[in-house]
Amino acid sequence: MKKRFRNYETYALVTGAASGMGRIYSLRLAEKGYNVILVDINAKGLEETEALIRSSVQEVKILPIVQDLSALDAADQIFEKTEAAGCQVEVLVNNAGIMYCQGIAETSERMLKLIMMVHMNTPLMLCRKYVTGMKERKCGYILNISSLAAWMSWPGIGMYGNTKRFVRDYSRELRIECQKTGVSVTNAYFGAVDTPLIPLKESLRKLARGLAVMITPEKAVKRALNATFRRRRGTMPGFLNKLFWPFIVILPDCLLGWVYRKAKPYLMNV
Repeated sequence: MKKRFRNYETYALVTGAASGMGRIYSLRLAEKGYNVILVDINAKGLEETEALIRSSVQEVKILPIVQDLSALDAADQIFEKTEAAGCQVEVLVNNAGIMYCQGIAETSERMLKLIMMVHMNTPLMLCRKYVTGMKERKCGYILNISSLAAWMSWPGIGMYGNTKRFVRDYSRELRIECQKTGVSVTNAYFGAVDTPLIPLKESLRKLARGLAVMITPEKAVKRALNATFRRRRGTMPGFLNKLFWPFIVILPDCLLGWVYRKAKPYLMNV
């Protein structure tokens, strides 16, 4: 059911809202009747997202916040601005992320810190900031983006997987702590989503989509929001992802090492 908040201050907050799935989350939540808070470091992208929403949804309040999510005080800055604007955040979507493929020893210290701040510190602190108000109002939805990689301690994507494992685990703990409060915490365990974050040739993209290993951003967002508003603990779109998940976690180190050595020349360089 679509909500009507013409004079009501209930908002959905989406990080990484300037492009990709963050833009789609923002539009879909506005279409559901939520006012939206758009957070990203990309000011121009936020303007484009805002224009898209306004062209589709007539009655909506939009608060854009230009913020570097890797900053230590990012969550503080966001919270202060939403409080000053009188926004009641009912939905929090920690969508912002960085897909990075390289061995830990070859990754720059700057990039390691960036990944940890964007994937771990800021989403956790945003949960901490907003969950108190959600509990007081007895209504709240948190969607955290983990990954199929949370179960994959694979070289080359190890840091990405490690940070997503942190998201998986603290989300479960927070969900348990929020039982009987009206607040739910949902994890999205995406495999491959067809966005520019994944550097594949078009021929490989078509194959991955055909095998249902890779899904479209629109489908990923729809599945994640459906799970969120049904207050489910998680969703893992893609039949093959579910099929191969039990085997992913038991692959031996020697096999993974061989795969890494073969793939290493094709991994990103900084």
